[in-house]
Amino acid sequence: MSAGAASATVLDVPLPEDVDNSVDELRAGLPGQRTALRSVPASEQTGDRSENPLRLGRRMRLRLRDALQALLADPSIAGQPDVARLAAVVLYAKSRAPKGGKYDNVTSIWVAELGRWMGVGESTVHRRGLAPLKKSGGLRTEVVPDAQGHPTGLRCLVMPLWNARKGGGAGHPLALSKVELATLLHLIEALFGHGWAPEGKEPTPPGLLAARKGRGAATDRLGLLLMVLNTGSSGWLQLRGGSVKKREGRGAATMARLLGCSPAGGKKVLARLTEAGVAAHGRKGTGTGMDGRGRVMVLPVARAYGRDLAVVEAAQSSEAVFSARPAGAGGDLAPAVEAGALGASGESEAERASEAEIPARSTGAELHTVHASVVTPVVPPRLDCGFSGEGRGGEGRRPERVCVREDQDVDGETAAAGTGSPVAAGGPLRGEKPKESPVDERVEKRAAGAGAGGRPKAVGGGKAQQQRRVGLPADLGLRVALGPVSWLWAGLSGWQQDQVAAAAKAELSQMAGLGVAAERAPRLLADRLTGRLEETGGEALIKKPFGWLIGRGLVRRPSCSDRRCDDGTRLDTGGECGNCGNVVHLRRARRARTVAEIDRELPHLGDDERRRVLEERLREHAAAEAQDLVWRQEQARAEKARRAAVRAADQERAKDERAAAAAAETVRQALACEDCGQQQAGGLCEACGYRRRTETLTVETGLLAATWAAVLDDRDDIDAVTAGVRASLEADIKHTQREFLDPVQPGELDTDPTGAAAVLAFAALQTVEAALSDYRSNALERLGRTEEAEAEARRAFLTEQGRRWFRHNPTGADAIAAATKAAATARERAAEYLLTTRLKQLREQTAARTEQAPAVPWTDRLPELAARPLHTDTAGAVIA
Repeated sequence: MSAGAASATVLDVPLPEDVDNSVDELRAGLPGQRTALRSVPASEQTGDRSENPLRLGRRMRLRLRDALQALLADPSIAGQPDVARLAAVVLYAKSRAPKGGKYDNVTSIWVAELGRWMGVGESTVHRRGLAPLKKSGGLRTEVVPDAQGHPTGLRCLVMPLWNARKGGGAGHPLALSKVELATLLHLIEALFGHGWAPEGKEPTPPGLLAARKGRGAATDRLGLLLMVLNTGSSGWLQLRGGSVKKREGRGAATMARLLGCSPAGGKKVLARLTEAGVAAHGRKGTGTGMDGRGRVMVLPVARAYGRDLAVVEAAQSSEAVFSARPAGAGGDLAPAVEAGALGASGESEAERASEAEIPARSTGAELHTVHASVVTPVVPPRLDCGFSGEGRGGEGRRPERVCVREDQDVDGETAAAGTGSPVAAGGPLRGEKPKESPVDERVEKRAAGAGAGGRPKAVGGGKAQQQRRVGLPADLGLRVALGPVSWLWAGLSGWQQDQVAAAAKAELSQMAGLGVAAERAPRLLADRLTGRLEETGGEALIKKPFGWLIGRGLVRRPSCSDRRCDDGTRLDTGGECGNCGNVVHLRRARRARTVAEIDRELPHLGDDERRRVLEERLREHAAAEAQDLVWRQEQARAEKARRAAVRAADQERAKDERAAAAAAETVRQALACEDCGQQQAGGLCEACGYRRRTETLTVETGLLAATWAAVLDDRDDIDAVTAGVRASLEADIKHTQREFLDPVQPGELDTDPTGAAAVLAFAALQTVEAALSDYRSNALERLGRTEEAEAEARRAFLTEQGRRWFRHNPTGADAIAAATKAAATARERAAEYLLTTRLKQLREQTAARTEQAPAVPWTDRLPELAARPLHTDTAGAVIA
């Protein structure tokens, strides 16, 4: 057997019954039919083509991202090795789109081909890919043989996809359409496909990571795919928020969240992708010229969208974790070429070595300037930067003591006055207390001008107030819904923004309760705000944004009584409200009737007078309708109050009934047993209850035996049969009780004689119940052989044999089989009927001749019970 055949025979697991197992239509995608393909050399993906698979629209990118997140989050795939997870992704992308045929959701592939997709060998695919997925139930595979029975490939079915198609429907994130699956497959080919060169067709070049093979290849490929799906058209990866560890940085934390690994592991993956040239580090620019927050650029996406090549190359050559200064820094900092600035060609080897050891700083953290030991200034020193070491000149000497020249008059023409810091210019020296400090003024201006989402800022009285957010909320639904009023949002205070966001969330929740899909609700709310702005005349005409948003922009305005109506539009369907159409139709019909009445009653009125009368009558109709509405609302409120009162009365009555039942149950539990006198037995103890049921079943068993073994009119014969059955049952009961008492040690039951008596009585009840079932079966069998039952069976046999479809051959095998079955059924029904009839007759005779004796109090029966002899095995252990 060949290696490919051996690979195909490892996982031979049957697919679900819903998947057709035919081989002929799948053979077109198996290795035996693809011998014309050959490998092609790797080539760099370019981003200037209009059909670049990396140019994903925002909607398509989010759709594919949600699908992969749902796939990787499935319990059968989550927690698996990266090889298994990537195998599930590849098989999912290559699955057949649903067409209503026999091979929906099935993937045709072979192990070696799957290994080339993931950059690993066949053994790794078996051991760490297919086997874990098969064990967890995430994948079903089946060997596909050829005409000679030799295996030629595998049919694979990703079970989360199959479950989503069967249970979730078209709205499930995994239920991608044919176009979406093709887009995902083209994206994977562009990222890490191994390339093809079919004969007579254009070759498909290898992907960006096609050369990345061996250990960690599957992790890098999966990480790059998730990075691309989380990157917008700008090329910058959307980093995770919150606090992160300084050692790894925000980019590594984002990669860890995407892959579900530790930040240290995410840092390694990000480093390998950076080395492969598909990712780059960079930092945001700041107003001070210092390095800002770290960012990660996905270079293939940036190139695919035609971003500025200079920006891409700068991001590719930048060092994300090295604390370098800006090129334009002054003071004792050397020029970029001499000091090895960020991205410069003169970067020292020491800076390169320390690059991976210094972690990226968190957002907003202060970054101190990197100093040079000896610097030769190339421009006159400027003394307005405020950095440490300024004013030393080119000598590189240390500064004098801190208090030097502070005791000189700043108004004089001294060196101190001439070279003083601008921070101290125009203000007092150290130790003095100015009324207003220029530094404090600048700090307050920067704090007032900076926009931080909802963070408290310090104010004059030492209090903290919530700072307003300039941008819209981070929630995607709210951003879409409040997009038309972003200008109004920027003018709200922090508290007002929170109130508007809460009102928008409440409106979205109300839409969801009215049957609006969750993905459509934000768009509907945005359309509502757009329409309200058009009515108002634009945002510039709104003098009170908060009041307009809360009282007019966000509120629903139904034009009829339907809760789903909003300005004549149905929220759930998006079409015109049918109820509003009915209202308009009724109003028009009323107006037409009123006009006809006026023309009939007052035919000689002029146009003006006729219009006046029409308006008066329409106003009268409107007033009458309003009055009727008020009356109906009052009636509805009264009916609601009545129902509430009735409900409260019912609840109170039920509460009283439960209390009375509980009191009665308490009284009943305090009663002594009617048979043995045991206290607190609820009128009948457990053992006596079992004995009563045993006696009832014993009598019933005797009657069952008498139905066929005794003459129904002979009282003595019936008594003899029932006595024999009773004796047999008592012998069985004694045998069962003896089996229970044999292993018991002497004196062991003395500690709980009541419990022992209940156990023995229950054993007797079980014995009689088992015997009752046997006696009933025996009675049916005997009654089935009676003359009445046989006659009924013969009639059924002849009737079935004489059916019109058997008339041509009444003695054939089919006719005899059907007649025999009908005869057996008739015999069973006759036996059931005879048993029921005879039991009824016996019970009536027993009730007629035997009257229930009046109940005797247990105190009168104590002497009789005390004189009753006990069995030798139970003497001293059980109370009678």
